[in-house]
Amino acid sequence: MSDNRKDSFTTQVIQITDAVLIWLAFVIASELRVPVRLALNMQVDDQQFDSAMRWILYIVVPFTPLLLIRFHFYKRGREKSWWTSAKQILLSLMVVVLIVSLISIFAKLSTPPRLIFGIGLLCAFLALMIRDRMLLWRDKKKQYSHASKERVMIAGSAEEIEIFLAELDSTVSSRWTVEGHYDLRTQDVNDLYLLLKEKAIERVIFLARHAEFEKVAAAVEACELQGVEAWISASFIRTQIARPTFDVLGSKPMLVLRSTPELSWELLCKELMDRVGATLILLMSIPFWIFAYVGIRITSPHAPVFFSQMRAGRYGSPFRMWKFRTMNPDAEKELDAVKQSVGNQMDGPVFKLDSDPRIFPFGSLLRKLSIDELPQLLNVIKGEMSLVGPRPLPLYEIDAITNVAHRRRLSVKPGITCTWQAGGRNKITSFDEWVKLDLEYIDHWCLLKDIKILLKTVPAVLFSKGAK
Repeated sequence: MSDNRKDSFTTQVIQITDAVLIWLAFVIASELRVPVRLALNMQVDDQQFDSAMRWILYIVVPFTPLLLIRFHFYKRGREKSWWTSAKQILLSLMVVVLIVSLISIFAKLSTPPRLIFGIGLLCAFLALMIRDRMLLWRDKKKQYSHASKERVMIAGSAEEIEIFLAELDSTVSSRWTVEGHYDLRTQDVNDLYLLLKEKAIERVIFLARHAEFEKVAAAVEACELQGVEAWISASFIRTQIARPTFDVLGSKPMLVLRSTPELSWELLCKELMDRVGATLILLMSIPFWIFAYVGIRITSPHAPVFFSQMRAGRYGSPFRMWKFRTMNPDAEKELDAVKQSVGNQMDGPVFKLDSDPRIFPFGSLLRKLSIDELPQLLNVIKGEMSLVGPRPLPLYEIDAITNVAHRRRLSVKPGITCTWQAGGRNKITSFDEWVKLDLEYIDHWCLLKDIKILLKTVPAVLFSKGAK
């Protein structure tokens, strides 16, 4: 989202400000409820209003900034037109309305007063637009003010500096005044001391791809002695997927290359959504648990109702996954014989067969309705799985993976549903294609993506497209 930690912190402050503005918008709406209702000859019911708006604020205030992130509202602010900002805010508020409506319907919570809710959304829209335009005006004013720009020096060879400036985003370089260049290979470190002093430099950017580390270390020390920030380009490390960030391990500075979603409020919300969502679904699905338990006991009485198997969790850590049993008691012992006699619809290490002869009739019904997956909600509540994520594979299938790149699907928690299941694309026969979809999910993950997959899973299950 931002080009450095300072910008990231500024963006977080703006997001908190927006959350406060949204809360104030609904406070204003609450103050307007009495005159508006009286003007429309409507009865004022404070108790109903308070009970309805209380839970709505718990949804609207934190989720709206997260949705604004998803629609890139906080990205490249200086170049945005008012229409782009308005469209991003409108899309976010529309999704908020959808979330509130679904929660109101399925959780049977008190319905928010439509008129007051609408006024609150309108006030929130206006507040966010005014804040956005005011911040844009301030940034543009700073952009043309020489005194407000940061005085920067770039250290490196002439070729490196030319390429760096050509490739640098203009929204970043517009905040700087480049006061000079310093050649790491040819100039003495004493020259850097003098330049820092004469030009009152605030930050030095080192392009050290072709420089000796000893010279870089001496130049960084020169910056350190004068209290000047030293930024070292990590372009000497080539990555295709991993995103480089810097952190501290004890007192040691570390360059971190991360190819999984970074710890954020979205990940914390995902964790909360998993635990709370799994608990609510479990409670609402109790009749299906009873149906499955009784059905298995009657149709296949000589084996346990539940089936458990060791599966690979995050980073391959084994955990015991639970399902309702849908196969004969000796199903795992019969696997090799089934592979030889019937074959395998999936290439690679994974076994998949639509008409598996080991499944008994009632088990087939449970699979068709996805009821057999319900016990995995216990794994989600325990934190071993997520509602959305790559499907967990048995340990013996993980051991059979020959392509090392395929193991990256283990870098996140496994889930009950995933991209291809939610889309009804359960006819995939290529393990490579399956992994490709999982990796696309990991690389482009966001909280809204999880919500979309969960919403798509419902019709996929209802119309028996999600599992077989």
